[in-house]
Amino acid sequence: MKKYLNILLKIVFSRTMITLSLLLLQIGWLFAIFSWLRDYSEMFLALMLLLSAVLLVYIINRDETPEFKLTWVIPICVTPVFGGLLYLFVMSNAGHMGLKKRIEQRQTEAEGFMKTKEETWEKIGREDAHMAGISHYVEKVGGFPTYDNTSVSYFPVGEEKYADMLTELENAEEFIFLEYFIVERGKMWDSILEILKRKAKEGVEVRFMYDGTCTLMLLPHSYPKQLKEMGIQARVFAPILPFLSTSQNNRDHRKILVIDGKVAYTGGINLADEYINAKTRFGHWKDTAIKVEGDAVKSFTVMFLQLWSVWEQGKEDYGRYIKTGLHTAGRNSGFVLPYGDSPTISENLAETIYMDIINQAVKYVHIMTPYFIVDNAMLDVLQYAARRGVDVKIIIPHIPDKKPIFAMSRTYYPDLLLAGVKVYEYEPGFVHAKVFTSDDEKAVVGTINMDYRSLYHHFECAAYLYRNEAVADVEKDFQETLKKCIEVDRGYYKKIPWYNRAMGRVLRLVGPLM
Repeated sequence: MKKYLNILLKIVFSRTMITLSLLLLQIGWLFAIFSWLRDYSEMFLALMLLLSAVLLVYIINRDETPEFKLTWVIPICVTPVFGGLLYLFVMSNAGHMGLKKRIEQRQTEAEGFMKTKEETWEKIGREDAHMAGISHYVEKVGGFPTYDNTSVSYFPVGEEKYADMLTELENAEEFIFLEYFIVERGKMWDSILEILKRKAKEGVEVRFMYDGTCTLMLLPHSYPKQLKEMGIQARVFAPILPFLSTSQNNRDHRKILVIDGKVAYTGGINLADEYINAKTRFGHWKDTAIKVEGDAVKSFTVMFLQLWSVWEQGKEDYGRYIKTGLHTAGRNSGFVLPYGDSPTISENLAETIYMDIINQAVKYVHIMTPYFIVDNAMLDVLQYAARRGVDVKIIIPHIPDKKPIFAMSRTYYPDLLLAGVKVYEYEPGFVHAKVFTSDDEKAVVGTINMDYRSLYHHFECAAYLYRNEAVADVEKDFQETLKKCIEVDRGYYKKIPWYNRAMGRVLRLVGPLM
């Protein structure tokens, strides 16, 4: 009995429970203000109605998607006073603006290192004028160059990436940078940590950054201090704070490992046992990753350093960690364009790249994504591609990790099927891969899901592969995965319980905020 009481007390007084309690307290406080203003006087009510009207005009004229605007217009119209107060309270993003300014400062500092070589520009222009245009766009908007002296290895499952990264970590001589969204103690992280501790003792500089959501359930609040005692520099990105704000949605969803400036990894695989199927949560966990060697590692190095040092004073010494004149052994044809996206960039870089691939496709576009919650613009280009004869196939999970999100994803089935888009569910379990391939010459592998959270709210990263040998590996994996999938048709959709379909359609009203 005493054991269970101690567990209960630990839960009640945990940081997670305190944070949730404070959030609920703020919601209750908003309701109290709403009731007080509604009953106190007609003058206050008239002022709040006027404020709500001004907010509606402001929201409608913002440079946002129609779906995001609708998410706020409905509550403000239905409950003008409470809806207006909620919008002001949640959307007050002073911290977000400060972060944007700091990131822009770091990008300015790294500009000298992030330029496409003139000979690379010439080569791209000779091969494909449209690809040259995409390269110009990504460099202008995001500050990310295109590389040609780069080798890419593709991993179709987490187990393969895990084994390879252990080998590369053992070979580290100068520095190791890790940046991950999810970190959980177990077989995968414990084995990596053992290497990191040993390398730190050997004099290798080790920096490790993980997202603040880990502190809610997975890692103790004092974990950075524990790692520091092991010789590892550790940092939590955006710790969860007990305040209602959309900036809480701006998570670091990137997965980056850089070793000695010579090797970099990215993809969907986090540092937890389900990602290598050492633990079963939602059936077989299907995930992917790539290893980049050569010049393109530079972009991942800079991405890591910019976010690591965003709140530090002084300048980061980028030149100390960037390697030049690297030579790659084979598999270095075509071009590699690593890029990051974030809520601080004025344009939706990741979504634009996805949409451009779909719009330019002639033969096929094949997609794997764990979540499919998109705006009308993305839905339109997918439908149009299918209607003009492009083979559009999308694989999503059959066993979901988040049932409400899964219900929302399935609501798109009728529109996709009607246009000729082919939809599949991965029967053995959960697909966490974020993969695009098209026309045997283009592929994207990274951290970017096809949902609002990835496309609008998160810090993300990926690599665009153009005419690189690894494109064939990505497409081969897609075809192998397809053999394990259930094809969705109208009959399949109608068998989904009506209440699940209804729940998904209702939740789509708040999809842009989820």
